[in-house]
Amino acid sequence: MSDLESAVRELWARYENGLTANEATDEQVATVAAFLDALEAGEIRAAEKTGSSVTSWEANEWVKRGVLLAFGLHDTQRREYGGVGYHDVLPLRDTADLGERGTRNTPDGTVLRRGSHLGSDCIVMSPAFVNVGAYVDDGTLVDSCDTVGSCAQIGADVKLGANTLIGGVLEPVEDAPVVVEDGVSLGAGCRVTSGFRVGENCVVGENTLLTPNVPVYDLVEEEVIHGYLPSQRRAFARYVPSSLGDHDLFGDSGAFKPAVVATSLDAETLDATQREEVLRE
Repeated sequence: MSDLESAVRELWARYENGLTANEATDEQVATVAAFLDALEAGEIRAAEKTGSSVTSWEANEWVKRGVLLAFGLHDTQRREYGGVGYHDVLPLRDTADLGERGTRNTPDGTVLRRGSHLGSDCIVMSPAFVNVGAYVDDGTLVDSCDTVGSCAQIGADVKLGANTLIGGVLEPVEDAPVVVEDGVSLGAGCRVTSGFRVGENCVVGENTLLTPNVPVYDLVEEEVIHGYLPSQRRAFARYVPSSLGDHDLFGDSGAFKPAVVATSLDAETLDATQREEVLRE
């Protein structure tokens, strides 16, 4: 990928110096197309894990710049999806490669944008949206009404419950996107945003907000952390007293802020989130 990286970096420099979509040559447009193909094939990723900890994910800034080029060097065009016209700079992803790898995307609302990667034996239920630069690994379920944001990194054998929002972090390019590692189960209605990282084999209760501004009370290590959930945790939403609690406006009831409580996994929780392999064979 060194040749592609060099080509993207050079093209980005030209773009910063004023190159527009109308001025882009066929060769430059082909570079962007090859870049998007590499994203879809999983050959390049917007972030990579550099160590053993969930905190060791780092952004590949040149990949994120390539995604930005895909917008900057394409004009908005009228396109069609399911017989309905829409306007965008990017087409939808070609899904011809999914069937041979056992990956399914159901009709009537499943939107896979150009430049998104889906691994083998994935399931994407409609209506769901997977954005450009997102990486969804093997055996993962993206359930109904889910959104996987731009450049988000989703591991293998992950279960995203219905109506789950995985935020994207496209800018600034130096920031790592949202990461959900292998074996995670997110309950319905969860939201993971602003570069938050969820460690391997966590089980998160429904309607839980995971974002760096919400503290995680890790009862396993007896510490309060921000921005990530360690591996092998059961997590759920709670409310804790806020520093605004003494304000007269709240009276005797006080004020509370959202928080996340993390405990160790137990057998009952694991049984409740067991995956049925027949869905992925």
